[in-house]
Amino acid sequence: MSEIKKVVLAYSGGLDTSAIVPWLKENYGCEVVCFVADVGQGDAELEGVEAKAIASGASECHIVDLKEEFVADYIYPTLKTGCIYEGTYLLGTSMARPIIAKAQVEIARKVGADALAHGCTGKGNDQVRFESCFAALAPDLKVIAPWREWDLTSRESLLNYLDERNIPCSASLKKIYSRDANAWHISTEGGELENPWNEPSEQVWTITASPEQAPDKAEYVSVQVEKGQIVAVNGERYSPYECLVKLNEIAAPHGVGRIDIVENRLVGMKSRGCYETPGGTVMVAALQAIDELVLDKTSRKWKELLGNEFAHLVYDGRWFTPLKASVLGGAEALSEYATGEVVLKLYKGQVMPVQKRSPNSLYSEDFATFGEDDVYNQAHAEGFIRLYSLSSRIAALNKAK
Repeated sequence: MSEIKKVVLAYSGGLDTSAIVPWLKENYGCEVVCFVADVGQGDAELEGVEAKAIASGASECHIVDLKEEFVADYIYPTLKTGCIYEGTYLLGTSMARPIIAKAQVEIARKVGADALAHGCTGKGNDQVRFESCFAALAPDLKVIAPWREWDLTSRESLLNYLDERNIPCSASLKKIYSRDANAWHISTEGGELENPWNEPSEQVWTITASPEQAPDKAEYVSVQVEKGQIVAVNGERYSPYECLVKLNEIAAPHGVGRIDIVENRLVGMKSRGCYETPGGTVMVAALQAIDELVLDKTSRKWKELLGNEFAHLVYDGRWFTPLKASVLGGAEALSEYATGEVVLKLYKGQVMPVQKRSPNSLYSEDFATFGEDDVYNQAHAEGFIRLYSLSSRIAALNKAK
């Protein structure tokens, strides 16, 4: 431990990281530099965080604005793959970890640190995500995970630890939920959610309206897509981050983006979480609508395979790997023709694409019509079906023999 001179801690200002600062100084005898990533979690979480870090014993606190980069370089590429973890989860926490880890390493290089620290528990996915990124970006830096070392095992013990050292903390014993927020989503775990038989109470949800309390009148929103990227909302062009903020503002009052799932963690156990992703849910629906128009059957099948692989890649913390570059390369190729406009209807928690068009659409009303047409000879289908089913015909004949 005495070999560590300076450590950069991923700091949030919450109870855990407030206790980690003095614990590192006492047990490693090192200087502690705090790093705070602004990934769009909101001003309330960032207010006074630098003063908290210094009061806890940190020598410095660096707050880095990552919002635009997070959406443009991590969320948008992920959206191009069409990935959804286990069919439901839009990967809000998972996508934020690689950019936070990368920025933490950059701060460590800047201040000359020889170690990195995080406040992830030994039960969760985040320890794997952070440390896999550290391994790829800074294998020479030691990683300290206090939750795997210290003997502070409860919220009460952490509060007592801070109280004994006269370190101020606004946390209390009455905290019910564990939350993680960024521009894409907010997740909630703990409390009554630990029993999957309990329906989530309304206090679980923080940014979306209850569908029962949402407006009785539907709202329509237009989304413009260029090569697999959302570029405009209701005719106004915005940056990727601004598009997400705008769609969050529009969709949240309609109760859009709520899910309640039991997922498979990377470390082997299952966990239950409630996620709110209003704007992201609209984005995913819009991109799927464009894919319906522009991708042929085999391309859509291939994209589903790529999306499934990428979902596990992101969830499991393998962002800085050759596999990520390979899958994204495939997604970029499939997104080349994903350009168009989608109008989506938002109503009582639901998102329904009701209008869609693309200059690259493979849909042709001339061919698909149920009315009379001059472009398709239905008699031609007979030969196709005989060839398509030829292997089944041969198998049946062999069986008959």
